[in-house]
Order: sequence, then C-alpha cells, then structure tokens
Amino acid sequence: MAALSEAKRLVAKIGSALLVDRLTGELRADWLASMAADVARLRARGTDVVLVSSGSIALGRGVLGLGAAELSLEQSQAAAAVGQIRLARAWEEHLAPHGITTAQVLVTLEDSADRRRYLNSRATLGTLLGLGVVPIVNENDTVATDEIRYGDNDRLAAQVAVTVGADQLVLLSDVDGFYSANPAQDPAAHRFDVIETITPEIEAMAGDAGSGLSKGGMKTKLMAAKTATAAGCALCITEGSRLNPLTSLENGAPATWFTPGLDPQAARKRWISAMKPRGTLTVDAGAAEALGQGKSLLPAGLARVEGTFGRGDPVAIRDASGRALGQGLARYTAAEARAIAGRRSVEIEEVLGYAGRAVLVHRDDMAT
Repeated sequence: MAALSEAKRLVAKIGSALLVDRLTGELRADWLASMAADVARLRARGTDVVLVSSGSIALGRGVLGLGAAELSLEQSQAAAAVGQIRLARAWEEHLAPHGITTAQVLVTLEDSADRRRYLNSRATLGTLLGLGVVPIVNENDTVATDEIRYGDNDRLAAQVAVTVGADQLVLLSDVDGFYSANPAQDPAAHRFDVIETITPEIEAMAGDAGSGLSKGGMKTKLMAAKTATAAGCALCITEGSRLNPLTSLENGAPATWFTPGLDPQAARKRWISAMKPRGTLTVDAGAAEALGQGKSLLPAGLARVEGTFGRGDPVAIRDASGRALGQGLARYTAAEARAIAGRRSVEIEEVLGYAGRAVLVHRDDMAT
C-alpha cells in the first residue's frame, strides 16, 4: 500500500463541498487554513504539490445570487468567471503566510487531447514545480462547454497527475473510501483498504454522485483510478471534510488506495515506446553520446530530419549508422526541426523568427 510520506510528487483534488459551505455559499476558511498547513508541511519535506480545486461555480453563484437551482450553461460560465478569481485569491492568501507561491492554471479537455497543448501544459506545470510553486488547477468553466470539458474534477485530477508525472493522487471526498455498496443504504457494505486491480466486479459496485455540490461519484473516481494507475500513479480516496485532511490520512485515517503496476517514469516511457513514429531524427556522435547519458536532444546535435510530423508527435531517434537510440515526442514540427538542425539554442529565435524551446526532444518525453 502507498504511504503519503513516500510521495515525491502529489496531486490533491478538492471538491466544492469541502471548500464551500452549502448553506451560506461562503468559503470554509478554517478548513482552507488547515489544508494550507498540510501543503506547507509536505513542501517542507521536499514533496511537490499540485492542487486541483473545485469551487469557482459554487462561490460565484453565491456572489451573483443565483441560488441552489440548476444553472444554465451561460449562468455556470458567469458564476465561474466571478468565483474563479475569489478561489485563486483564497488559496494565495492562505498559502502565502507559509512562504509558498501559488499559480493559477485553467485547463480544458482539449489541453490533454491535443498532444501539442498537452506538452505545453506539461512544460508549464513542470517549470512551476521546479521553481517551488504550488499550481492551483481547475477546469476553465468560463469557456468550457459540455463538448470540450472533463465534466468532473476527479478525471481532471487524474489527467493532471499523468501530465506532471505524479506518483500519488489523493481525492478528498465526502466518503472515506471505496465500498462494496452504498454504506448509507446497505449496512453490510464494507470498505476496501487496497484495490490492486479494477475488475468488472469492482466496477459494478460503483454508484453515482450523492452530493448536491459535486458532480463526481464513484464511477468517475474509478475512471480516474484507471487513468492514474495506468500511468504509474497510486490513487487514494479518503474523506476530506475534517481539518488537516492530508495529515489525517498520513496518520491512518480510513481510505482506499488503488495501486499502480509501474512507477510514473516507467509507465510514461512504455506509453511513448508504444506509439508509431511519424518521423525520424538522425543525430551526430556527440548527441548520441549525450542521449546515452540520459540527456535531452538539442537542435545542435540534429543531423537529418525525415518524415512529416507536428509538435507533440512521436519520432524515432537514430545515430548516423541507423542504430535506434530511442523514441520521443518532438517539441517542433518537421519543418521547424529541419530549419534549426545543427543550430545552437541561442540561434533558434533568429532562424525561426520567434522564440522557441531550447530542447528538441526532452529527456522526460523520451524512451531509450
């Protein structure tokens, strides 16, 4: 079973019902302060933390006086626009006293479906984490429609965990784990401490959402668990309304852990290796040696480009003799790669006419 104390990179998903009082529509300031203290404690021991936080629509509807009735798409988008700024400010105000810088990151389903945008999101989040920032991620409900949205933050949190290469994902919920049946309706229902494989029998036990503020249910949490564990990330479902929920989890609070078969890095490399390459990059001897040492591929080491590919597409990497060195995701199109082949990184802007990334294929996006 995974232990929170072992997390190197943690994503925590926070539902609206935890952050926003259902009756008043106000933030639960005491809970938010305790969660901020948990995050600070994790950061102090070297754990990267990403927060996937609901609450913008719930906050905005209160400010706009929209009541508890079901909102139209336009009303939801308006409420999100009003609530999002308050949500981001609340996290900033509670984490700043701990010396933690926050960043707001708004995403839509398209940001993970499109490989180019996925790589951009990955690079941005990775840079923020490298700088010691805690990203506050939410779906961009202001512009998202039903056709281009995740629809719940459980699945969004799983995709974020995959994007940043997290080894643990904690879904702070209104239940303390995954049960064989709805414990509110079946007194014989039992909670699973650990689930190693999501079988059809496990899937049949899942129910739907039960909270008036949340959209997710156990079905979406199982979908999130499938996504996370396939990428090497352990997923935990635990009750989050108590103060200091992450500390409580670490101290043995009831929970269900879904365990992965691989670590995040191995799972990602397997995923990249399984893709059909759209082109081939031939590199010089110096670049081949650098790749063998686990370094990224820079434009200066590129000798030849074959095929037609876009940013984010898989490409094969070979040395001058044709020996396969690996496969990775290109950060430039084939045309751009040809233009900057053999060039130093400082020359990229002069050649292309715009600032580009220093790396052609990053080591994190490469299987060798």
